[in-house]
Amino acid sequence: MSEATPTMKRGDEYVVFFRGGPNEGQVDRRISTDGGWDDELTVIATVDGKETLINYTVSSWREVGDQYQVEYVFNPASSEELEALEDRGEH
Repeated sequence: MSEATPTMKRGDEYVVFFRGGPNEGQVDRRISTDGGWDDELTVIATVDGKETLINYTVSSWREVGDQYQVEYVFNPASSEELEALEDRGEH
């Protein structure tokens, strides 16, 4: 987080927006454990029945009312490889 990033109280809730990857368009709520939000999130996604670790990196944030909304973008370079669409299905 940069100096411009606000300090939250431990236990404050913030909203996460996922952009790209298997979680595209999903929204989650997280609790601050250290007075801020994480620079990176790792989530487990199930793609065609296979669990995969997917990394998202914070890209922006905004304050709406008294709530922080943080946008995370898919980071394919640090995520487990997703099967190519043509490789899915019958094996």
